[in-house]
Amino acid sequence: MRTLVVTPTYNEVDNVRPLIDGLRLAVPGIEVLVVDDGSPDGTAARVRAANEELGGVHLLERAGKQGLATAYVDGFRWGLEQGVDRIVQMDADLSHAPGDVPRLLASTSDLALGSRYVPGGGTAGWPLHRELLSRFGTLYARLWLGLPQRDLTGGFKAWQADLLERVLQEPIRSDGYAFQVEMTLRAVRLGASVQELPIVFTERIAGNSKMSRSIAIEAARLVPTLRKR
Repeated sequence: MRTLVVTPTYNEVDNVRPLIDGLRLAVPGIEVLVVDDGSPDGTAARVRAANEELGGVHLLERAGKQGLATAYVDGFRWGLEQGVDRIVQMDADLSHAPGDVPRLLASTSDLALGSRYVPGGGTAGWPLHRELLSRFGTLYARLWLGLPQRDLTGGFKAWQADLLERVLQEPIRSDGYAFQVEMTLRAVRLGASVQELPIVFTERIAGNSKMSRSIAIEAARLVPTLRKR
């Protein structure tokens, strides 16, 4: 079974190689696709060097920052065109532990969610306001959309390729937190089986967080519109 990890990057030169090495240690032979939005810090060069040394490390370069959703969608489509069987999406900043990938891949569900808010899950290194914002975001989405999943804004997921292909048949209309909600909502509406597995989300050590007030506002605005589609 061919598995691909898709991870978007912008200025992740200090994190991308440890991520690749961690994934290879956790799942020998796994392929990695880095979708880089023109990072000026040399992230792309480090990915190319990793591929020369290890093989199976792919790079999709885009011209400038175009948003999280389009980065993932471009990466997903690349993987589907390559004929992979499973696609894992995760952050490049090591907030999602490479060692958790085997547990997600062991799930027999169509979609496995790495969840901070089921028993055994949690966060590490977050200030209180960040924790409250995340929890409120999921509660807000659950109430509007009637979804049972307890972590709708997380970005650590393992997809069966055939489900992901069906989810992407229509254009994605959101970004940031709302993108994560929209993708899971589409899977549920397609009748997919969804399993939440506990993970601990760890605040990044190197680099700067991409989270912003505008991302949270966009999610609050877009989530109610998803109910109508």
